[in-house]
Amino acid sequence: MDLASHLSTKLEPFVLISKSARGAAAAKLILDAISAQGVYFFAELLDAPSIKELAGSEQHRAHYALLEIFTYKTYQDYLQQKVALPELSPAQTTKLKHLSLLSYAMQQRVLPYSYLQTNLDIPTIRQLEDLIIEAIYLDIIRGRLDQKEQQFEVEYTIGRDVPHEAIAGILTCLEHWSSKTATVLQALDSKLVSLAERNAARAREDAEHEEVLSVALKEVAERVKEKQNANKRGAVGLVDGGTRTGWTSMSPEGQEVRTKSKC
Repeated sequence: MDLASHLSTKLEPFVLISKSARGAAAAKLILDAISAQGVYFFAELLDAPSIKELAGSEQHRAHYALLEIFTYKTYQDYLQQKVALPELSPAQTTKLKHLSLLSYAMQQRVLPYSYLQTNLDIPTIRQLEDLIIEAIYLDIIRGRLDQKEQQFEVEYTIGRDVPHEAIAGILTCLEHWSSKTATVLQALDSKLVSLAERNAARAREDAEHEEVLSVALKEVAERVKEKQNANKRGAVGLVDGGTRTGWTSMSPEGQEVRTKSKC
């Protein structure tokens, strides 16, 4: 089970309780859920019938609006509606800032400190880095703090819930991505086919060259052999076909003397 799936299961107890909670009990359930450790996904609770009823309740609609913010909005959205919403505890504020950090990390991989300080309403860099380090230890985001460049470089982040009206746009983006990916894959396939044909042609050329070279070397070897044989035959003919002349005489002392042969 991946991290996001594991975290999503932590909401299940609250969803089960929501089936029997109404009115004030449902409003309190929302506050308990957004305060619970390890709970970062709220869409299933937001869609629960008893929780949806709060949207039409003048007394508890603020709690429903607060749950919407924790589900897929940011700390800036809370500040804009703060007067009409329940006040957050320090732990709830920190969680909402963590969730906002996730939203920003999903939009861009390099987050300048100045951007985060403004949107998270954090006055000092030290406090901002502490908030990011907390999120890293919670394993909801991973990245590198670049103090020299004053930025946070995102490597990984869990996702967040999205509103129903945003799903159509997401599907359109996925379809566009799928179409673009298919085009790229088709181009790569064509390139691979072209390379395979080129390699096959080169292999045929190499084989033909090797065959021609082999034939040429064989012909040269045969010619050399024929020439050697011809030289041998010529040498034998000179020895066997030559004439020898000479004469023998007696020396004054009566010894036979043979002159050298002349060929």
